[in-house]
Amino acid sequence: MIKDRIILGIDPGTIVMGYGILIIEENKPRLETMGILQLNKFDDHYLRLRKIFERVTGLIDQYNPDELAIETPFFGKNVQSMLKLGRAQGVAMSAALNRDIPIFEYAPLKIKMSITGNGNASKEQVAGMLQRFLHIPDDHMLPQLDATDGLAAALCHYFQTNNPVLEKKYTGWKDFIAKHPGKVKK
Repeated sequence: MIKDRIILGIDPGTIVMGYGILIIEENKPRLETMGILQLNKFDDHYLRLRKIFERVTGLIDQYNPDELAIETPFFGKNVQSMLKLGRAQGVAMSAALNRDIPIFEYAPLKIKMSITGNGNASKEQVAGMLQRFLHIPDDHMLPQLDATDGLAAALCHYFQTNNPVLEKKYTGWKDFIAKHPGKVKK
């Protein structure tokens, strides 16, 4: 059984950073909080990076997460946007590293697939599935979908690490078969 833990999920961005905190108790996830950091009010890109570092550090100090799940930047048409997004991700990761918190990266496709079963799902579909799965009341849902994207990274990490096959730590098919000979049909 996986121990109780806290997962911080981050959707990095230099205009809006989304985050979500999941508490895992008795192997069941529940929403603790989610929110955004609005950065477009700051003109200086480096000041935005500093604000990301400060906010992630503040979340870590407030909630004491055991792990950080973060969305990896995806390659778009604009190289400058990709560079800025990578910097935002790096700053958030630095805050976690500064507090010795392990980091797990997930591609947007992986996160969407794990939450909705469809790697091409819209942000609205992801938010809707999160709301249903985690029983989030309508008045707790935020209009900014960056918050649910951060929460989705955390829930994706929960799904990836809550796999019963992973808990048993099989080294491969031969090991699985050796431990479960009755499951093999000849």
